[in-house]
Amino acid sequence: MTQRLVRFGLALGFAVLVAAVAVGLMNWLWAAMGGGEMSVHGWIALGIGMIGTAGLAWGLMALAFHSNRSGIDAEVDNSLDPGRDDRDS
Repeated sequence: MTQRLVRFGLALGFAVLVAAVAVGLMNWLWAAMGGGEMSVHGWIALGIGMIGTAGLAWGLMALAFHSNRSGIDAEVDNSLDPGRDDRDS
């Protein structure tokens, strides 16, 4: 259990580090192109957007894995699927 938490913490720390470097690089590129300085509100919006996007991706992937593992996908009746051949039964 402890080793699992350590691995999770390392992975989370690495992800945060990569995100911070990416945001810093984007900020540097924006300034190099002659873009204006980003205000505090811009940084807040960027942070909310990144967290929201990551949360949405995590949630949708969790639903896809749950659907696959629970067997719900196998119960769907695909008999009316126009791309399905009769051989696929």
